[in-house]
Amino acid sequence: MTTQTTASTTTATPTANASTGLIGIPPHTGRALATGGSVLTVVSTFLAWTWTAEFPGDLTFYGYPGGLQVLVLIGGALTALFGLASYGVKGLGWLTPAGADAAVKYAALGTFATAWYTILAISFQLGGLVNLEPGGYVVAVTTLTALLGALALPFERPEPDPFDPDDTGWEQFKHKTGHNMAVLRAAFASGSPRPVRTLPSYAEILIIVAILALALTVFTYGIGTEYDELFVGFLITAGFGFAALNRSGLIAHASQITARHTNITVCGAFIAAACFPFTQTDDQYATLGVYILIFATVALGLNIVVGLAGLLDLGYVAFLGVGAYAAALVSGSPSSPFGVHFPFWAAVLVGALASLVFGVLIGAPTLRLRGDYLAIVTLGFGEIFRIAANNTDGTSGPDLTNGSNGIASIPDLKILGFDLGTQHDIAGFTIGRFANYFFLMLLITAVVVLVFRRSSDSRIGRAWVAIREDETAALAMGINGFRVKLIAFAVGATLAGLAGTVQAHVTYTVTPEQYLFAGTTPPNSAFLLAAVVLGGMGTIAGPLIGAALLFLIPNKLQFLGDYQLLAFGLALVLLMRFRPEGLIPNRRRQLEFHEEDDAPAVLSKTGA
Repeated sequence: MTTQTTASTTTATPTANASTGLIGIPPHTGRALATGGSVLTVVSTFLAWTWTAEFPGDLTFYGYPGGLQVLVLIGGALTALFGLASYGVKGLGWLTPAGADAAVKYAALGTFATAWYTILAISFQLGGLVNLEPGGYVVAVTTLTALLGALALPFERPEPDPFDPDDTGWEQFKHKTGHNMAVLRAAFASGSPRPVRTLPSYAEILIIVAILALALTVFTYGIGTEYDELFVGFLITAGFGFAALNRSGLIAHASQITARHTNITVCGAFIAAACFPFTQTDDQYATLGVYILIFATVALGLNIVVGLAGLLDLGYVAFLGVGAYAAALVSGSPSSPFGVHFPFWAAVLVGALASLVFGVLIGAPTLRLRGDYLAIVTLGFGEIFRIAANNTDGTSGPDLTNGSNGIASIPDLKILGFDLGTQHDIAGFTIGRFANYFFLMLLITAVVVLVFRRSSDSRIGRAWVAIREDETAALAMGINGFRVKLIAFAVGATLAGLAGTVQAHVTYTVTPEQYLFAGTTPPNSAFLLAAVVLGGMGTIAGPLIGAALLFLIPNKLQFLGDYQLLAFGLALVLLMRFRPEGLIPNRRRQLEFHEEDDAPAVLSKTGA
């Protein structure tokens, strides 16, 4: 009996750990199909995909990719590079510090999705597959070939957990489904990237410049997409491309290099952002840029309250409204009952101080609450602010905010004689009204980032983190929990009011309906909280990127009509399911969601 048991164990183990692919193609053949298919995909983008220019992007030219063909070209080139790196081609090893197979799979999947989305869109809009040119058929075959080859690449299959033979059919189905999901996750998993070697300082700075230039190019391309099909293709390519770069280990290496030069990276990021208006031919997309910065700045202020101190605030947008109303009342608007016109610096102080006062008044009696109770109180404050602004119209209450009509005709700002409401020619570039406000808002965002960095690295910042992790333990260690939470609430409210002073002048009008708990257009409290959670709580870059995505995507998905929020909510659910720590997580928080990962040698302070 002992011999029989031993033999059974030894034969089962290698079978469970066999390195095979998801489909039954030999690994060497699959690697060749993935690499060769991606090369042919690149070639197919230089062919015509349809015969008519009625489909957006005009895909009728030979030798000149356009529209969605460019995205497929990028995806195919990325897959080909990873495929060649998997063969050990000299000079490409730096592309895959964590291994190439998982990166090839993600890149091939993204290219396949973009190409087939384009083929289906052409067929549906133009009335069938007959509208495809040979290039359309070629790209469909080559991307499918590359994907099948990528799925044949080997990986270590996890051992199945034993189950009770007496389990019901439903329990056995759940067990098999769970094992299949584990196999699928293992198929797209990658190893730990090797440590990046130390380069000369000038070389690392040049790498940082290249990273920031790439980020600016991607953002400019995404915000400038001219039609719906191109933006959807951009989302697919960017999402799978980022996943491929992450699995290859390049994102980890980039993070290590930028962490060595944090100050240079932050300054370079703001310089790259300041270059954005100069990449535009008109003021159209600068409008989106300034609104994104307003939204991102407020989200970063909320990150102090939620991400560092761990206080769930569901009425945070009210502080933005307080700052906007305070600035509007002293702006010289004819709708203001005060009839005063403060200079910009004084209006900024008024807006920030008004939000600070409201933050202290609301926080002092409520911050002794915890969890859901605090969330309910802050939600009530947000609604009270909106209702109060509606009722202070001179009829239902004192004449202060002009009721539902709001404060209109807010004049443009003038700073040291520089009128932000008119166009200016700078070095041969025409800078419009929204570009002027973009630069102003960028300066305010820099101030908010500075406050966040300095406060999170300070003694009070460490106290916020202690309160967030375990308030009872923090109190036992001598931290004054109420005072620390009140400071976080007051600082977050002040930063929101600072952004509100600029928003009032950008929008010309301040009304109560701009500051809802939830709505289809940001900023509102639900979108602000989603931006912090989506981007990564406790980090600097996380809320900025999360806010940019949450503002840009709904703006570009308006063609979905009534299904816009459904698609948007589904995307958030999937993201929270598969990456609950956010897009750019704090390393400590990432380990909370992925305990099986190895602990880092050094934990980041804020994940910046």
